[in-house]
Amino acid sequence: MVDYKFDTQLLIEGENLSEDEISDYITQNIEGDCLIAVGDDELIKIHFHTNTPWKILEYAASLGDIHDVVVENMERQTKGLKG
Repeated sequence: MVDYKFDTQLLIEGENLSEDEISDYITQNIEGDCLIAVGDDELIKIHFHTNTPWKILEYAASLGDIHDVVVENMERQTKGLKG
C-alpha cells in the first residue's frame, strides 16, 4: 500500500509565478510527498503525490490557468490495474 494514493500532475500558466513560493505553499499546506515544482514565471509544472489532489488543483487554479491535468490512482497501478 502506498502512503499517498494519487499522483497529481498539471501545468499552471500565469504571470509572476514562483517555483519557490508554490513549492513552499504546497509543502506547508497540503500533505504529500515527491513534490516537483519547476518552470519559469509564466509556466510551472507540478508533480505531487497526495491523498487530496483537489487541494492542489484548487490552489493551482488560484494562480492562473491550469491544464494538462493528470490524477492517477497509484494503488490501482500497484495492483496492475489502470490508474
